Amino acid sequence: MEDVLALSSFVHRIRVRYNECDAQGAVFNANYLVYFDVTITELWRDAFGSYDIALQKYGLDLVVAEANVRYLAPARFDDELDVALTLEKIGNTAITERYDVTRSGEPIAEGRVRHVFVDLTDGGKRPIPDEVRAALEAYT
Repeated sequence: MEDVLALSSFVHRIRVRYNECDAQGAVFNANYLVYFDVTITELWRDAFGSYDIALQKYGLDLVVAEANVRYLAPARFDDELDVALTLEKIGNTAITERYDVTRSGEPIAEGRVRHVFVDLTDGGKRPIPDEVRAALEAYT
């Protein structure tokens, strides 16, 4: 897993909050998708300054078309998790991200999310603008 972190283009650290844990004291499964969403939002901030600057000026938004999480070990309240994001594929209208979640190098979860670029007005799929594609390539 350390190799994944070394190769990843973007890593965001998240501290587990009490309200994110279930009755067994572990992070509730759905919260990993929230961690992925927070991490890609931070990638947009890193690459463009903000999500708005990157997409809304083109009249675009992103929608999740597919999401998958594999749970490897429990994370608990106050753990610091590193969420490594690598863009696996930049297609014509979609991107696929890989997420590797670790705690002090220990694998906690891994996942993939595919986002599709859509028009803000009609919701139809749209090509990724060249400027956005060029900036995202740094994270592959």
